[in-house]
Amino acid sequence: MGAILFLAHRVPFPPDRGDRIRSHNLLKALARLAPVHVGCFGEGQGTGAGEAALDDIAASCCIAPRTKPLPLAGVEAVLTGKPVSLTAFRSRKLAAWVRETIARHDIAAIVVFSGQMGQYVPADFTGRVVIDLCDVDSAKFASYAENGERVWLNTREARLLAVEEERLGARADATILISQAEAALYRSRLTAPGRIKVEVIGNGIDAGFFDPAATIPHPALASVPGPHFTFTGQMDYRPNEQAALWVIEALMPKLRARYPQAVFHVVGRNPTGKLMAYHGTPGVQVWGEVPDVRPFIAAADAVLAPLLIARGVQNKVLEAMAMAKPVVLTPDAATGIAARDGTDWLVCPPDPAAMCTAIEALLSNPDAPARIGAAARAFVIGHHGWEAMMAPLAGLVGIAAEGQRHAA
Repeated sequence: MGAILFLAHRVPFPPDRGDRIRSHNLLKALARLAPVHVGCFGEGQGTGAGEAALDDIAASCCIAPRTKPLPLAGVEAVLTGKPVSLTAFRSRKLAAWVRETIARHDIAAIVVFSGQMGQYVPADFTGRVVIDLCDVDSAKFASYAENGERVWLNTREARLLAVEEERLGARADATILISQAEAALYRSRLTAPGRIKVEVIGNGIDAGFFDPAATIPHPALASVPGPHFTFTGQMDYRPNEQAALWVIEALMPKLRARYPQAVFHVVGRNPTGKLMAYHGTPGVQVWGEVPDVRPFIAAADAVLAPLLIARGVQNKVLEAMAMAKPVVLTPDAATGIAARDGTDWLVCPPDPAAMCTAIEALLSNPDAPARIGAAARAFVIGHHGWEAMMAPLAGLVGIAAEGQRHAA
């Protein structure tokens, strides 16, 4: 039957941020097919807990500490002509473990989560290789450069990552993207798209966990006049920081002119200094890391996702929809989710006047928030369950699930 080698740029536990939610569910799906050996990087104090969780699901694992400072990775990248994204995730320990694991075990397939980890696939490996790029990182860095952010560095990173993304696609038996839009974008950036097999596996949602019936709204919001708006995510991630700052600086003044007691709640770990500078100012609360985002979503009148740069499918949007909350979002944040504008959510351009008008129309109709919220939850239950999302994996890695093997 053979085993699977799974490589991820972060420990896939706990599933508490976008990339870990996907890698966690990808790992669980692979473990239903065959024994899985996991190689990944650990960051911070949660690594020990992640290692304990991996022991319960993995046949073996190696967690390499990610200790290389970003400036050092940048210098190394310039000297070697490689993307910073690759040098930042280069580890002799992990490379040696990969070679040893392939030598000691019958590895039938290598599954790579995130393009940074493709560098660990040996050139002479003869089994199947599946690369889950999720989204097109090179396009993200190109967007940063186009917006005037560290233009030289981001332009260089975009160019070199595009080369690596094409190399990985040519090396792999299948390259996975998170949405049809990302798949089209990836193909459009290839010099030889006919050589690369591209598949789409979207993000899912655990609607049993994100269930409004099982969640008590956070009292700090529920007991205070509003309306209350939430934004969730990893808050040192540039697109999230940018979106939250846009709400604070551009949207909230207009909302508070209409609703003087309106409050915007930024919920997520590692808020930047720019965000923290606004904490406690009129209408803004920056919560940082919280044990559970669900009470904050449950207490919100609406969830905002005004991302100006977005790649792939936004977990924050799926989570809010599963919690039966109306989501007001930009077209970029809506990518990859085939919901209906005006029925399952409200899509607005990144214009503060237009978004304020849409929110005012939503809140002025007593039935609209509950109606849109109910439709949103029904949509994600019907279209974004994790088991259905991961069903194509068996065919891609060439290993049938247990039930399929017995049926054969």
